[in-house]
This record gives sequence, C-alpha cells and structure tokens, in this order.
Amino acid sequence: MAEARAVLRFVRIAPRKARDVVNIIRGRQASEALSLLRYTPRSSARIVEQVLRSAIANASQKELGDVDSLRVIRAYVDSGPIYKRFRARSMGRAHPIHKRTSHVTIVVGAAEGRKRGNA
Repeated sequence: MAEARAVLRFVRIAPRKARDVVNIIRGRQASEALSLLRYTPRSSARIVEQVLRSAIANASQKELGDVDSLRVIRAYVDSGPIYKRFRARSMGRAHPIHKRTSHVTIVVGAAEGRKRGNA
C-alpha cells in the first residue's frame, strides 16, 4: 500500500495538548479531517492542519491517486526535547518551568476498503 507522510518536529506545543487533536482525525478521510480541524477551537489544531496539508501535498507529488480518496492512516505525536527555565520566586528561590515540544507525524494513503475496527 502506497502512502505519504509529513513530519513537523520541534514544534512548541505540549504533546498532551496536541494528542487530543490528533486523536480526532485518526482513521478519517483527509477532506473530512481538514474540515474538522478547521473548526476545532484548539491552538494545536492549526499545527496539525498544517502537517495534514503537507502530507496531502506529498501524496499528490507521489501521485498516489485521487486526493479526495486519501485517508489518515496513522497520526501520532511524540514528545520532543523539553526547554528548562526557571522563574524567580520570593526569598531568592527559583521554581522550574518546563516548556515542552512535540514531533507531529501524519501518514496518509489510499482508502482501500479497510475495516475501521482492525488497526
């Protein structure tokens, strides 16, 4: 089965927040996933939409068939490096701040009559 993928690495959003959005589009038609992301009120939805558009463009570049028949086969978010900072507190103390980053990966392919229950 031919597939195309797109990866966005070191994006400055927490993986936990991005996974909520990625779980919405996994297994759906690409056009349906784009319309869902368009109206999802999360900041990570814009980032995932950008990666999905890139994966669709990669699929059309590879000539995998009709763009309307593409399906999101795999979509996942891995955690990237954590930027560690400190916030000054009273009496000379410091509290740590962890700025988390993510690696977003989306794989699209032709929808060949796969059953939804079997992954």
